[in-house]
Amino acid sequence: MQIIILGAGQVGTGMARSLSAEDFDITVVDTDPERLRELQEKLDIRTVLGHAAHPETLIRAGIEDADLLIALTNSDETNMVACQVAYSLFNTPTKVARVRASDYLAHPELFNRENTPIDVLISPEGLVTDHIQRLIDYPGALQVLDFADGRAQLVGTRAFHDGPLVGHELRALRDKLPSGVDARVAAIFRNDEPIIPEGDTVIEVDDTVFFLAARNDIPVVMRELRRMSEPGHRILLAGGGNIGASLARRLERSHHVKLIERDPVRAERIAEDLDTAIVLVGDCADEDLLHEEGIDETDVYCALTNDDEANILSSMLAKRMGADKVITLINRPAYVDLVESDRIDVAVSPQQVTIGALLTHIRKGHMVRVHSLRRGAAEAIEAVAHGTPGQSKVVGKRIEEIDLPPATTIGGIIRGEEVIIAHHDVVIETDDHVVLFVADQRSIRRVERLFAVEAVFV
Repeated sequence: MQIIILGAGQVGTGMARSLSAEDFDITVVDTDPERLRELQEKLDIRTVLGHAAHPETLIRAGIEDADLLIALTNSDETNMVACQVAYSLFNTPTKVARVRASDYLAHPELFNRENTPIDVLISPEGLVTDHIQRLIDYPGALQVLDFADGRAQLVGTRAFHDGPLVGHELRALRDKLPSGVDARVAAIFRNDEPIIPEGDTVIEVDDTVFFLAARNDIPVVMRELRRMSEPGHRILLAGGGNIGASLARRLERSHHVKLIERDPVRAERIAEDLDTAIVLVGDCADEDLLHEEGIDETDVYCALTNDDEANILSSMLAKRMGADKVITLINRPAYVDLVESDRIDVAVSPQQVTIGALLTHIRKGHMVRVHSLRRGAAEAIEAVAHGTPGQSKVVGKRIEEIDLPPATTIGGIIRGEEVIIAHHDVVIETDDHVVLFVADQRSIRRVERLFAVEAVFV
């Protein structure tokens, strides 16, 4: 597959890095020669210097033979025009664009073949807002990922020393769960190394444990993995940008929400758009302000400004002053590993959230949803099993009979409205949605081939 990525910013670079290790022909376009030089030194890709929406630039990038155009520049207008040019002049099959401005997103009729022909619209702010809301709904969760329109969820959590399963074999989990509740541990990361879970695998303190269960069963399972409090209702948001304002609107109906915004004009505009949430003008790193607003009684503190350093410092301050859970938005990937500790509970990378959404539209083999995990080192995939037993490598087979690639596990199956946890004797049927955890990205191609339907000639 020939893919052109427009924009060598954080998301564009992350996409190029994620795909370059696989069998893709990648070309990155940007106006910054230094960025392109650094990319070429690190990755086996082509680069083109030029304006992303100019036809001549796109021709030099190979648009005439491209299967997919991904427009990820910092300009919504450039992304939109590039997709229009690719459609009108070159009939590019699939066009993906990142669009941030809420004014554009409020008019979805703009994005169709008659107007601006974008096949897949990516809104990073909307994706990140959804991600953070799920983290608030599940105390103790590091990641919450939806499959089959939310009927099943994969949740990552850290095992603490007082967790009920720490020091016990995984097979004990099934015995501890109430009747009618089932779950499967899909993967364990210990010291950043993946461990494929078996029945006799023992969970250790500080392991990151990913498990799959039906959405309604998630709280029950989490209580077995760690001591879990009820979802918090006192929320303090720092930063009134698109994410902060959108999150406040969503949460104010069921939570007590306060939002801190430094810009008085912006704060007043946000306040006019909210019903019950309180908007405060001030600095989120002001210790006196946090004290006055009861940070020690706050269930969740979210630092959501555009400044990584401000987010990190204010989060560490909030945690030290007594906030129960701290969620920090961090744009620089290098910072994420450094800050997740006792001081910051969850670091959210918009880059990784966005890349996961983009990968869904790149993977082959009837894959309908892809989530990027562990800074791109692993993926959680929802694939649909098509075909008959004679055409498919998975349909009609028990899970124990499937030739899975190394470091790959099947967590569960969604069959209609039913969520079936993947035990060894479960048989996969046509149209099942199969949730897989792939801990080694080198195995992605084999997973894609596993779910490809083969022609049968008689």
